[in-house]
Amino acid sequence: MAGLVLIVGLGNPGRRYANTRHNIGFEVAAELARRWELPKAKRKYRGLIAEGRTRPGGPRVAILLPQTYMNESGESVGPARGQLRVPPDRIVVLHDEIDLPFGEVRSKLGGGVAGHNGLKSLERGLGSTDFWRVRAGVGRPDSTDPEIVSSHVLGRFDESEEEVRALIEEAADETERLTDRIAAGDD
Repeated sequence: MAGLVLIVGLGNPGRRYANTRHNIGFEVAAELARRWELPKAKRKYRGLIAEGRTRPGGPRVAILLPQTYMNESGESVGPARGQLRVPPDRIVVLHDEIDLPFGEVRSKLGGGVAGHNGLKSLERGLGSTDFWRVRAGVGRPDSTDPEIVSSHVLGRFDESEEEVRALIEEAADETERLTDRIAAGDD
């Protein structure tokens, strides 16, 4: 499947986690699927996957939402990557980032996993950290206590709906730019 860009939205399945900071990857993925008018996702690879193109003649993409919990997401992404034959540098992972202020979005290729359980699981599932990340800043609580940090990322946003929507849009815009850049490497 040369030419495919695999986009992975990280989050936790189920109503309990909907609209939490930790699920921003799911939200950004949903926005991209809407923009790109991808077909309804199918259950496969212990996740939900939708395939298509970003636009007529645009890059081929697959959006995967692992339906494992965040800390087991590599168990979904590893098999999907293998079956679809996607090298790590053609995988774009959308995730929350507490080390960025709320609203800031950054992308990078590779790097450490910085205590993020979803990224740790992906490293195990892919055998590599050489994948792209689109990091959506959700801010850090004023504590390093693991329980307070956990409550923060698993909690709902304090920011307004408009501010959260703007973060989702900005992360989706960055993912579109990145997908085009990765696909341009095919030429």
